[in-house]
Amino acid sequence: MAIPVERFYLAEGVSGTLQQRIRAMVADGILTGRFRAGEKMPSSRGLAQHLGVSRITVTLAYTELVAADYLTARGRSGYFVSEGVPVQPGFQPAPRAVGTVDWEALCGGRFSAMERVERPEDWRAYPYPFIYGQADPALFDHQNWRLCALQSLGRREFETLTADRYERDDPLLIEYLLRNILPRRGIEARPSEVLVTMGAQNALWLAAQVLLRAGRHAVVENPGYPGFRAMCAQAGARVTPVEVDEGGLVVDALPEAVDVVFTTASHQSPTNATMPVARRTALLRAAEERNFLVVEDDYEFEMSYLTPVSPSIKSLDSGGRVVHAGSFSKSIFPGLRLGWLVGPEPFIREARALRAQVLRHPPGQLQRTAAHFLSLGHYDALVNRMKAAFAKRRRAMEEAISQQGLSVAGQGGFGGSSFWMAATRHVDTEALALRLRREGVLIEPGRVFFHPGTERRNFYRLAYSSIPVGKIAEGIGLVAKVMREM
Repeated sequence: MAIPVERFYLAEGVSGTLQQRIRAMVADGILTGRFRAGEKMPSSRGLAQHLGVSRITVTLAYTELVAADYLTARGRSGYFVSEGVPVQPGFQPAPRAVGTVDWEALCGGRFSAMERVERPEDWRAYPYPFIYGQADPALFDHQNWRLCALQSLGRREFETLTADRYERDDPLLIEYLLRNILPRRGIEARPSEVLVTMGAQNALWLAAQVLLRAGRHAVVENPGYPGFRAMCAQAGARVTPVEVDEGGLVVDALPEAVDVVFTTASHQSPTNATMPVARRTALLRAAEERNFLVVEDDYEFEMSYLTPVSPSIKSLDSGGRVVHAGSFSKSIFPGLRLGWLVGPEPFIREARALRAQVLRHPPGQLQRTAAHFLSLGHYDALVNRMKAAFAKRRRAMEEAISQQGLSVAGQGGFGGSSFWMAATRHVDTEALALRLRREGVLIEPGRVFFHPGTERRNFYRLAYSSIPVGKIAEGIGLVAKVMREM
């Protein structure tokens, strides 16, 4: 039986070349049971005319489908759906259950209720996206990343791509971390003291789960990264917020009894303050005297382009009390989800075992692609290009902010990619953000960064990692205009 040509159509909004879309269309029809084994396909000429494409495009798609055993070619008789294709089960899906379980009460919102920085999924459609942490396609090295990905897919890399490494990481990536990335932060480590993670978020969660439990006491910065509060609470620990100033976490304000201190010392989130070396040594001295540990989140470690980078707290640690977390989210792209933990061997052993229970190890191909990108020098070239672009955007931000009379609450002296801003006290920046969206402007309200009960609603963050330099002045002008109206 021949399949009528009218049953074939190219859906709108599907990515890929015409050849790929035709192949996907036929494969989907076979896998969903619309086209059955033994049925004859339309001729390549007939399908090409029906779809409005060239005959060679259809012929190449048919050839690929034959190679994949979706179709068989029978000489002059044409193409037929292969006899070996999967057969759909004969039963119909059950009707959608009405549900007798109160899932809201059962789950309790323990995780979904945790506050986080929100941004619209279609943020790229906004002309003035002053949002933090997203990659700029104009700066990214697509060509060399693609070549490294192809290299990791080669036959020589087959075992790296396909093998279950159990608890082990890619040795090439570990070697580069030990030899190049960590020494830039003044850190020396052995392979047994490093763990590859699914980004810094996963690294910090692992650290919180290993180091905290019910009855333990954690300190977080205020304002600070909201994820710290959520991770500590999920581990069952008591959480105390400690204020930050122009030098970051105030060590003298630490409570007497504490088990773990979480800090973003090199580039405080969200104020961008850099903790002076003297305060870092004071924090380590307090850790020794009071017997607590320090978890250092070095999330923007490569973005120091105004002043030389400060030594990490881990590099100053002679007592083995610091766990260091970092990632490639800001320096390569956030969707990569590759980071690391550095700490004493017993800690890494526990974190590795916990990671194995949750996700085994980060995907081998991603680790090897990143390792090639790093070792071939593409990473350093990308970082240098980003630093130059960010420095230019920062100057444009400073000029526009000054011209519009807006108030900077924290900008840091190292570089980075954002400004921490303060509106007048009567301005609620969550309401401001909603008004600005109608003008095509995205900002990040600051309330979520404050510990519950200490919220300040007039702060907000303006980032420049994803906005072209030519859009900055106009976007800042709109922020000032709407703020004046409010």
